Amino acid sequence: MARRPLPRILSTGSTQIARSRELARAQLARSRELARTAGDSASDVLHPLITITRGLRRLASAGRRRWAETPKDKRGPLLFLVASVILVVALVPYGPLLAVITLMAAAAWQGRDRKPATPEGPDESQRERLRALYEALVPYFSTADDPEPLYTHGGSWEKAFEEFEFDGTGRISGLLIRYPAYFTDGEAQARARIEHLLTTKSGRGREYQFDWDEEGNELTVTVLAPLPTDIAAQRFVTAPGETVLGFTDPSRTQRTLPLTHGAQPRDVPPVVWRTGIRSTEPHLLVMGQPGSGTSTLLRSIALQALQYGDVVIVEGGSTGEYACLTGRDGVLAVECGLAGAVASMEWAATETERRLIAVNRARQAGNPPPDDTKRPLWLLLDRPTAFSHLAAADDRKDPQSLLQVPLRHGRAAGVTVVVAEQWDGLDALSDAVRQHTRARVVLGPATAQQLESVLGAPPHTTPVADIPPGRGYARLGTGPVHRLQVPATPDPYDDATSDAHRQAVLDLLPERTTPVEAEPLGKLDKQPEPAPVPAEAVVAKAVPAEAVVAKAVPAEPVAAKAVPAEAVVAETS
Repeated sequence: MARRPLPRILSTGSTQIARSRELARAQLARSRELARTAGDSASDVLHPLITITRGLRRLASAGRRRWAETPKDKRGPLLFLVASVILVVALVPYGPLLAVITLMAAAAWQGRDRKPATPEGPDESQRERLRALYEALVPYFSTADDPEPLYTHGGSWEKAFEEFEFDGTGRISGLLIRYPAYFTDGEAQARARIEHLLTTKSGRGREYQFDWDEEGNELTVTVLAPLPTDIAAQRFVTAPGETVLGFTDPSRTQRTLPLTHGAQPRDVPPVVWRTGIRSTEPHLLVMGQPGSGTSTLLRSIALQALQYGDVVIVEGGSTGEYACLTGRDGVLAVECGLAGAVASMEWAATETERRLIAVNRARQAGNPPPDDTKRPLWLLLDRPTAFSHLAAADDRKDPQSLLQVPLRHGRAAGVTVVVAEQWDGLDALSDAVRQHTRARVVLGPATAQQLESVLGAPPHTTPVADIPPGRGYARLGTGPVHRLQVPATPDPYDDATSDAHRQAVLDLLPERTTPVEAEPLGKLDKQPEPAPVPAEAVVAKAVPAEAVVAKAVPAEPVAAKAVPAEAVVAETS
């Protein structure tokens, strides 16, 4: 049976539609080009008229200012002088024509473009800087076997540097470098040598971004602007399960958040960490030096987590960085000692198991999860390795060993673990913390080797030594490495905190409720202890004399042993 051919409208319809779209796009581009050309032509033709009109406006403004500055007692003679000049010009042959020509010339001179002419090409100092950079790249981008080398000693740098930009201080702010095709741009060590050289020759103390184009054999060097450090803690526009770690470059993310706290509202690109059941990175590890902002980041996370969940804080440094959260609504515990830390982590492990069992039973019965398992639980640990030595000396459990259950099953149970540690305690972190914290943040100064060991990948910029607190890098799972600036969330009880930042943090704190110590941790169900019986109850109960006699006399016949009445009375009394 022969197949019938498809109708022509079906077989060629998509081709015609695509062709019509291409024609419409070409016509639109052509019309835009014609409009742009017509605008440029009109601007060239009308440029003298625009210049004269601008000059007349400036002359009129100068005349009004001069008239306003003239005292009132001298305005009459000034008017008489102007009228005399006009009369003389009108009586002189060709006077009005010469006056109009003079006025137009003055207007053209006043209406000229006063912007300084941009010099074509770099000046002598900039050429010397580019020449020195070119000479420094010759040993890396040249070989003896190259018949037409692009880089030679004493060669021309114009062919190697196609585009370049300089800042106000005369240093290079942007550069497009061409390099030969035989350069090993696929090796990390070869790239690192070139990046280090460019950073040294272009100016230290700045962050550079290097974009390698292996297909076109081009390297683009860009000096990144510093991230804003004036962003204070505030309520960010996020959905439940989203936590703002900080802010990054506009080119690294397509999302922006509006900021309401500050002099003027603005939109900034954030680094958003998503937690919950569907999160691929449910736990976070923060590394940094003392004073780098790790505690600031944990306070920021705690203030955001208290909107939708409960928080348990364990502080190993015992510096009181989280005293402002003690007794707040949603804060289950703030522990600074070993006993409290162990008790909190034991309860967290038990609570995780309870949630898993409750959710499993509900799913087997075909019911939704219970309400007491839906509220997120956050475990924030600041320097937990400080308890390891104390636990070994006191023969107690290490709090890190109790994190295995929340780390492994926390995503299904709605439990999120955030661990902040310093570089000197990196080796003391347990294997469970290293394996299950796939979201990483590094704050403060760090070498390229330290960044790559924690983040799992090198950053796209060159790290600098002198950076403000809260600056660093963040990587969520296997994603790209982002520059990060943590919002300012200082301890409001610290005397060194500014009034604006202190008030911003105090406005975000929940209301203070009953202290945590007065309530059982996690509101666990316990058997009530029996109330003590008061001593007055025994005295108030009257005992008959016959019962006392029967209890005191053995089980022989009563007649066999006579008991005096005085003895019974004395015994009962």
